[in-house]
Amino acid sequence: MQFEMHDNVKGKAMSYPVTSQPQCTTTSCYQTQLSDWHTGLTDCCNDMPVCLCGTFAPLCLACRISDDFGECCCAPYLPGGLHSIRTGMRERYHIQGSVGHDWAALTFCLPCALCQMARELKIRE
Repeated sequence: MQFEMHDNVKGKAMSYPVTSQPQCTTTSCYQTQLSDWHTGLTDCCNDMPVCLCGTFAPLCLACRISDDFGECCCAPYLPGGLHSIRTGMRERYHIQGSVGHDWAALTFCLPCALCQMARELKIRE
């Protein structure tokens, strides 16, 4: 807790607790425009090599995505590794979505989600 110090009449210091934090105004805050994924979750056939890799060797594609994203290629093998990479992608590129959407995509449509992530990295870099 922070306190402000003020002198009273007799020269003794009195403290008053800070009851509110400085608030952000529209002119001083950094605001970003959210975007969408460049391709949809089911647009797998837009990039056939990525589609084939995602279908027949999804862990190899996951390792490549991790490496291209700047993470250790072993990250997909860690619990929650792919989820954190997908969420990190959304944060880095200001893509709309949520952790819940990321979880659902990777849990129920893993090959499609991996292909979408690989295409996004290819487009953005």
